[in-house]
Amino acid sequence: MAQRTSLQALLKTILGSNNVYFQPPPSIQMQYPAIVYRRDDDDLTHAGNKPYNRRIRYQVTVIDSNPDSLIPEKIALLPLCSYDRFYTADKLNHDVFNLFF
Repeated sequence: MAQRTSLQALLKTILGSNNVYFQPPPSIQMQYPAIVYRRDDDDLTHAGNKPYNRRIRYQVTVIDSNPDSLIPEKIALLPLCSYDRFYTADKLNHDVFNLFF
């Protein structure tokens, strides 16, 4: 839990607002630009047939009406982050990243 709250704080700092949502339900009315993130996968390393190191992967989506937003570039510079895809929906631009945190 502490890792996720640290990620939440980091994403709020990058965005410059509180419009950061963790696994939001459909009933939430989001404000844009926004960052939406959710748990996506994990990477478990074994040593001596025992779990040794576990990293959680999050799918982080930057949603902005501005197609030239600088927010995706800031996310892309995070350690262990990789760009996944881009798409548009409801006249909003979505940049999707995979981030181990």
